[in-house]
Amino acid sequence: MENQLSDVNVVPMPLFQQVKESIRRKILDGTYAPHQKLPSERQMIEAFSVSRITVRQALSQLQRDGLIFKINGKGTFVSLAKAQFDVSTLKGFGESAASIGQAAFSKLISITTEVPKDTVASCLKLANGVRATRIQRLRYLNCEPLAFDITYAPTHVSDGFGNADLEQRDLFDVLENECGIAIGSARVNLESMICDSELAGFLNMEPGSAALHIERTILDRSGEPLLYENLFYRGDRFRFGMEIVRAHLG
Repeated sequence: MENQLSDVNVVPMPLFQQVKESIRRKILDGTYAPHQKLPSERQMIEAFSVSRITVRQALSQLQRDGLIFKINGKGTFVSLAKAQFDVSTLKGFGESAASIGQAAFSKLISITTEVPKDTVASCLKLANGVRATRIQRLRYLNCEPLAFDITYAPTHVSDGFGNADLEQRDLFDVLENECGIAIGSARVNLESMICDSELAGFLNMEPGSAALHIERTILDRSGEPLLYENLFYRGDRFRFGMEIVRAHLG
């Protein structure tokens, strides 16, 4: 593989990096599908006209990045990629998916009106015995189930949802554009958990598999609660990303 330089000040990309990027692009654009076996090292050596060491360096970095995995005696295979959502800003599921160029939709499981448990009522500032709307949705990313959401809304908020399509739209979008309510912030707790049989069934996982549980209360700009959510994400298909800065003390 030759490096073509158009400017003497341009530093050529190392050969292993060129090989890595070529394979990476084919994984991301679907040329190499999840669980598909990659060409052998010898085939890559011939295809890229590089050494065995170069190929192994490229594959090592792809494995470190979680894009491939190796099975001794069988070869190298494409991993089932994890979705990564940026949590530096408050976004709905559809907004987060769109930001990474992925297609998202929901399956509406149920909408009911009920008296919520004390924990939910407290987060929504509801008096004892006051009813709330409960919405259950299964969230899909690229046609595969990724998350299961249970959302509660005070009835004075949910009354504004009208005939909104909750399978194609985020509740954030409905709140802001149908209800005219500006979302201000959220209180968020995260924890790992083990799926019971019901949750595992929704997420197409084995009971006992790992999941990420997110408890989230959505507030308007005055600090009044709008939604209380329990979000359950597949642990093998999802990760959060964020950029943070160090607080300066004193």
